[in-house]
Amino acid sequence: MLRLALRRRSAARRITLRVSSATGEAVITLPPRMSVGTAQKFAASHADWIATRLARVPERIAFAPGALVPIRGETHRLVRRGERSGPAQFEAAGGDLALSLSCGEEHFPRRVKEFLTKEARADILASVENYAPRLGKRPTRITLRDTTSRWGSCTTKGELNFSWRLILAPPVVLDYLVAHEMAHLREMNHSARFWAVAHDLCPHVDSAEAWLKRHGTGLHRFG
Repeated sequence: MLRLALRRRSAARRITLRVSSATGEAVITLPPRMSVGTAQKFAASHADWIATRLARVPERIAFAPGALVPIRGETHRLVRRGERSGPAQFEAAGGDLALSLSCGEEHFPRRVKEFLTKEARADILASVENYAPRLGKRPTRITLRDTTSRWGSCTTKGELNFSWRLILAPPVVLDYLVAHEMAHLREMNHSARFWAVAHDLCPHVDSAEAWLKRHGTGLHRFG
């Protein structure tokens, strides 16, 4: 049985169906007065399409001992050292890279995510410090979230938001996303002037954009 989320939007003029290629969530959006029965019939008539889209969603890989996870673009094996709580650390054994933690098994996924989020913040702050003097502007705030529709954003107040999952990508990708959002501090649009600023700040705009198009969706499979 297919499970779908039902949402109503006051601005919606027709029924729409979307399946997230990142998370596999299927969502039907309805105008305010459309009946649930109509939504059910619509979903049933598109069952094959939904199933096809869901089949393309990458298999989830949980943060569990033994899992292989990319960190800064390199594959690491997750290792649990023991029950007693201890700091996370990177290790190299027999040529393999690993991220090891010591904690109770039930806390392992949360501890991995917390550590990776901390590492992402450190890398993002380092890139901000690199670009701020050249741009002559600084963000008023930096927030990390687990977004599925965008990797970063910039508000009119100068607040920058990023996905913590950027720590899974190669460093040049994270660095580019920081440059991209920093460029919005000067140009709050995607005009030719914006892209001129972005290219002036960052030498790997094109290669990072290409990597995200090819591999970005796959970063959502972890955790």
